[in-house]
Amino acid sequence: MMKVSTTITNELLVRLNDEIATQLVSQVPLVGEVARYTIGGGGKRLRPILLLLTAGSLGYEDRRAVQLATAIEFVHTATLLHDDVVDNSAVRRGMRTANERFGNAAAVLVGDFLYSRAFQIMVDVGEIRVFRIMADATNDISEGEVLQLSNVKNVDLTVDSYFEMIRAKTARLFEAAAMLGGIVAGGGQEVISNFGKYGVHLGTAFQIVDDILDYDGDEGDIGKKLGDDLAEGKITLPMIHALEHGSSEDIAKIQTAIFADGTPDLDSVIDIFRRLESLGYSRQLAKLEINSAEHSIASLPQSSYKECLIELAENSLSRIK
Repeated sequence: MMKVSTTITNELLVRLNDEIATQLVSQVPLVGEVARYTIGGGGKRLRPILLLLTAGSLGYEDRRAVQLATAIEFVHTATLLHDDVVDNSAVRRGMRTANERFGNAAAVLVGDFLYSRAFQIMVDVGEIRVFRIMADATNDISEGEVLQLSNVKNVDLTVDSYFEMIRAKTARLFEAAAMLGGIVAGGGQEVISNFGKYGVHLGTAFQIVDDILDYDGDEGDIGKKLGDDLAEGKITLPMIHALEHGSSEDIAKIQTAIFADGTPDLDSVIDIFRRLESLGYSRQLAKLEINSAEHSIASLPQSSYKECLIELAENSLSRIK
């Protein structure tokens, strides 16, 4: 028998995908082609589903929630298009990236289109608090991406600075999505604030897990090559832990790999991470974030939507061993 959570999320995905198809219109054929290619590339729709679940947990299932969920997905897709250009990525979700297939110019410009289309949808919904939250969120996401860029190959990056960075570039959109669900459903300020906390913790855990999988995942499952972060000089949580706890020889090997665009040294770096328990340390911090996420919605009335929110949080950890 299908679980209630699966039934609900499948129903929400059908409504969401129908709305995406309705909203993804342009008089320029290339815009639709690039956008549909990226949006249809196998993403889990976590952020828009999060919005629909928080709204549903307050008993709200009207189309305005689906419209806002679509806007969230468009903003997320725009960030992916721009990120892949910045990172010169060739593969995402096991497919060629849009910039690889259509060129950097098309990827950047269609990303801009999706940003603007998202705000057009928000105008149609007509809730002023939505504009403030999304304006602040998109600004913070941009700053987080620039912060990450400025910390490429920064071997002195601290754990606190890492969390500041990922909460801006990743967790911020999870937070916004969760809060928008509460707003469109007419929730009180405390409920909306708790949804925001849930989103921050969930998004933070999601990014930590992604950073673990870059060194300890299955390429077929994660849809990209292992070691991409190392090759791009991105300093993530496992690496910070290893640099702080490794021997002088370990540190020298890791730094050599970072500055040599380290793919040839990937196996030796992973061996160091495993010996120092850097991956286990990162898993533990991800679990703490998930515990905090679940605690944030503990006061919600029991419902199938609340069960889905809890399951969504726990499933984010199931991607790692």
